[in-house]
Amino acid sequence: MSIDEAARLDRRAWLGRAGVLAAGAAGAVAGMGWPLRAQAQTTPSGSAAPAGADGAAAAANPLAGGQGAGIHSPLSAYAPLPVRTDVIAWSTLADISTRTERNRVVQVYSPAILALDQRTVRLQGFMTPLDPGERQVHFLLTSVPLTCPFCTPGGPESIVQVRSRRPVRYTIGALVVEGRFHVLHNDSLGFFYRITGAVQVD
Repeated sequence: MSIDEAARLDRRAWLGRAGVLAAGAAGAVAGMGWPLRAQAQTTPSGSAAPAGADGAAAAANPLAGGQGAGIHSPLSAYAPLPVRTDVIAWSTLADISTRTERNRVVQVYSPAILALDQRTVRLQGFMTPLDPGERQVHFLLTSVPLTCPFCTPGGPESIVQVRSRRPVRYTIGALVVEGRFHVLHNDSLGFFYRITGAVQVD
């Protein structure tokens, strides 16, 4: 295979991934839920890829795209989130159930998640800028990098809206922020979680 052919294949994979992300984001923002069925991410050998961006593998029961904390593929060019004990695990934030209410899918948070509401917490993830510029004060933190064509995206529970106290420099690698955590109910933008007054920490 030539370099040009490989580049075209990689571009097609990226565009396909971008379409999945756009569809999932549109569903979340509209408050209409998220895709409940999608093909699980697999490795070249055909086995399921490790699940969970916080280092807790669930290879025996991989989540479908659009659910849970997402799957960081071993094929990714991005390093996965390191295992840390001083941050909230994405698997904790993904521990939700749903119910149907007036033709809408409504999230039901676990007691562990509700206990985090209004507390100062640390969270690590990948930055998705919402404004132009090298430094951001309003961005999303996600469990897997949104630009990874091999990673399976999580659901709305794998995204946290961040409002920072000071501008944070954009990075393609993992970053950690500390701030006040908000568990959201019926948010107009479809977010489940928000961190305010955030600062970047090591």
